[in-house]
Amino acid sequence: MANRDNHYEAAFEAYLRRERLPYIAVDEARRSLVPDGSLKSLDFIVSPPGDVSWLVDVKGRRFPSGDEHQQYWKNWSTRDDLRSLAAWERHFGGGFCPLLVFAYHLVGNRSPLPREQLFEFRGSHYGFVAIRLANFVPHARPLSDSWDTVAMPVGQFRQLARPLGELLQSPAAPAAFATPVMTATDWQPLSAGIE
Repeated sequence: MANRDNHYEAAFEAYLRRERLPYIAVDEARRSLVPDGSLKSLDFIVSPPGDVSWLVDVKGRRFPSGDEHQQYWKNWSTRDDLRSLAAWERHFGGGFCPLLVFAYHLVGNRSPLPREQLFEFRGSHYGFVAIRLANFVPHARPLSDSWDTVAMPVGQFRQLARPLGELLQSPAAPAAFATPVMTATDWQPLSAGIE
């Protein structure tokens, strides 16, 4: 089962249900054993109409993060998460594409997406932004050696990431990543009623 105590994953699952998209929530309690070790479980397998099913790892982040020094577009991941997603793609084979979904919990007066693309869940607003693993890995840079984390430079992330809704509604989903949608200067101001 998905971790429903994690509000980011719970919001993502509620979004999938609202959109009536077929999915499987993966049991995250145990790592899967494979001949050469173990793999971190992915969070969801999502199968929208079309030829591609998505192997989803949800990354919950505040938007902005930090109390004193606010930072936007945090997109870090552990190397283990990335290696495991790549391995799941090999195990599932063609027709399955690994996807990092950054579930941004809005806690300030800016948004990663226009208001109509936000999702309300339990009184909070979330912006779901997705990037294919194949687009993330080549641009990832070390963030912390002790935590074994990497992140993309914000400008590149914003050029390559897409609003999740656009991706899941497109029958030719991988082609939806061909051209940038969000530029490095895009900001969506929030109205007072949504803060």
